[in-house]
Amino acid sequence: MHDRLSRRSLLRLVAGAAGLASASAAEWPPKLGPGTPKICVGSSPTASPEEIRQWKQVGVDHVLMGGPRELPWTEASLRPILERYRAGGVEVINMMIGGMNDIVWGRPGRDQAIEKIIASIRAAGKVGLPVIEYNFYAHRLIEGYKEETGRGGAGYTAYDYELSKNLPPKEDVGTHTRAQQLDRARHFLEAVVPEAEKAGVRLALHHNDPPVKMSRGSEQLFATFENWKEYLNLVKSPSNGMTFDCGVTRETGADPVEVCRWLGERDRINHVHYRNVIVRRPLVDYTEVFIDEGQVDMFAVMKELVRQKYPRGIYPEHPRAIDIDRERGIRNQYPGGGGTVAQIYNVAYTKAMLQAALSS
Repeated sequence: MHDRLSRRSLLRLVAGAAGLASASAAEWPPKLGPGTPKICVGSSPTASPEEIRQWKQVGVDHVLMGGPRELPWTEASLRPILERYRAGGVEVINMMIGGMNDIVWGRPGRDQAIEKIIASIRAAGKVGLPVIEYNFYAHRLIEGYKEETGRGGAGYTAYDYELSKNLPPKEDVGTHTRAQQLDRARHFLEAVVPEAEKAGVRLALHHNDPPVKMSRGSEQLFATFENWKEYLNLVKSPSNGMTFDCGVTRETGADPVEVCRWLGERDRINHVHYRNVIVRRPLVDYTEVFIDEGQVDMFAVMKELVRQKYPRGIYPEHPRAIDIDRERGIRNQYPGGGGTVAQIYNVAYTKAMLQAALSS
């Protein structure tokens, strides 16, 4: 009797294991949906159907871009852009808005500029654009970028503060302290965040990159993670969130996974930049490298985003310069920056990380 029961139990175990194996097989590839990150790439409001199709072919269903230059945005200026992409099976997940200079610099036209931003937010809500990204820095010290040669002769983007730290203020910018900019940021956020909440739109602050403390005589708002917290606490709302960039986080000397967890637990990640770096000295000396090398544990970052059920855009940005893009004359705006094929490489790596995280 005991042997018979043992055999019966064994058969049940075998059948159960077979069922589990079958279920596991049915779950591959992992399902993407409302509670998973959305891989996106940078595109253009005027992209052709062929350009949209090339991203769809490699499994990209979402894009981001700079929005219309003329402010305020309107339903009439936004809807055709979104519909062009939707016709190709792709959603516009994020647009960058400009028109911030008078606000950041505290000039007489700032309240009129804020009204244009508010009108743009309302239009975005009406057409279903979920995220608006923006900058809030007095000056961006890009003069310290330079190209380095990486593996196999690929182009890397390095940053050296020594190349640019002594540059004088620009006449049209002047100099601005952190205290001044924080006061202006509070004024801006108190006006726009309630409107974003009503419109169902999230605002994503793109912190200054490079994250140096001083840029042509102006203090920067976002040199440290503590600076980021300070800004987010000016007006507490999920609509007042950030673009979490795990590469820039490492450039500041902070731990990308810990920062991701802090932001995510407070629902303040409204967009993600997914890239890797090697930092020699935080803030002032580092190199942007291929996404599969560097000091950021990209899989740990992805697992944290998946754990949070983060549902918005994740952009594997800053592709490296490789020969196949160089031969076609395709690159981005950064020294050592690459183009379409290198971006596809970044997308593939990111998708693999996402599928692995969802399966782990």
